[in-house]
Amino acid sequence: MFLLPIRTEAPVKRLPIVNWLLIGANVLIFFVIDVLGAADKGGWGAQIKQPLMLWPASLELHQFLTFQFLHADWMHLGGNMLFLWLFGNAVNSKMGNATYLMFYLACGVFSGLGFAWGEASLPCLGASGAIAGITTSYLVLFPRSDVTVFYWFFFFGQTQISSLLWILGKMILWDNFLAMRLARQSVDVTSVAYEAHLAGYFIGFVLTCTMLWLRALSRDQYDLLALARRWYQRRTFAAAMQGADAQARAVYGRVARVPGAEQAGDDNVGDVPLASGHPEAWRLRAEAMTRAANKDLAAAASAYQRMIALQADQFLPRTHQQAVANQLMSMGLYPQAAEAYEKYLKHYPRAPDADQVQLMLAILYARDLHRLDQARSLLTQCLARLTDPRKRALASEWLAVVTPAPPPTA
Repeated sequence: MFLLPIRTEAPVKRLPIVNWLLIGANVLIFFVIDVLGAADKGGWGAQIKQPLMLWPASLELHQFLTFQFLHADWMHLGGNMLFLWLFGNAVNSKMGNATYLMFYLACGVFSGLGFAWGEASLPCLGASGAIAGITTSYLVLFPRSDVTVFYWFFFFGQTQISSLLWILGKMILWDNFLAMRLARQSVDVTSVAYEAHLAGYFIGFVLTCTMLWLRALSRDQYDLLALARRWYQRRTFAAAMQGADAQARAVYGRVARVPGAEQAGDDNVGDVPLASGHPEAWRLRAEAMTRAANKDLAAAASAYQRMIALQADQFLPRTHQQAVANQLMSMGLYPQAAEAYEKYLKHYPRAPDADQVQLMLAILYARDLHRLDQARSLLTQCLARLTDPRKRALASEWLAVVTPAPPPTA
């Protein structure tokens, strides 16, 4: 299969003048040395070219710059310039001209060092090491962009591939790591400077990440460091929200606490639900609250009962707890309704209607559950606190019902 990148979608917001000049310089130098100075025209180009290549066995400082502008043939030149055009324009636009020029040359020098460290005999020439650095710089700056690739495999066409997949998978892993391993297993001498490519990829990635981290380059929400930071934040948040304690704090903030503690300063608010327990119970609690808020009380009561089955000490906000208790009583589920009213009084003892709820629970005990002792205790408390004459009269009537008659006297 033949694959060739032909376009990228990264924005070019200002003219990439340095990148154009670098492409022009490479083409011009090749034309002068390799075309005008070809063997059939006197061969003087080879005499100029030889000392300008990078020779690991006899290194000179100028070679680390000059070898970057030399190429072996038209295919070598064309391939490098295509990749420099595709990825270099956007990087140049992002970095600015002066920074981009220094970055390009630094990548080329470092790739030369990588080649010289790994190779002792053959010379090196070409811009591919510097362009490798430009490519990974593009990856850091525009990781979410796509690369349009032309393919030819029995038929031809074009498709878009993520720059992460193309650069990491195709260019670095496939074209270099795997190809270098296969080349070392072969008896043939390779003409590809894999060490220079890999050194260029490495330094381009490190330098660009460093410049972003130091704010030497303008940041945006789509560069690789921003994506990595958001991934870390999501991972940390997910880990922090694993426990029900954290879920309660996320809902109630600093007031999240264990039931039983009093909530000072607000008679309408009681305890906050226990910041622990079964995660499914918390989900059902949220469902019951939503159903109650939407006046779907039958569904709210169903979710409430499933919640209690999973976590018996769980309860709802005040208005929702009362609405669900009323619904359970209207459905004839008297033991469940009594339990819901009991939770209301336990967790919201200072609610404005607590005395009325206590009276309803006492009547429920007496009339439907035949728990006369509990009904009598609650009714006695109601009479001590109620001020409404009609409610006091109702409490007195039921107290008379549940109070046993005195034994007859002889």
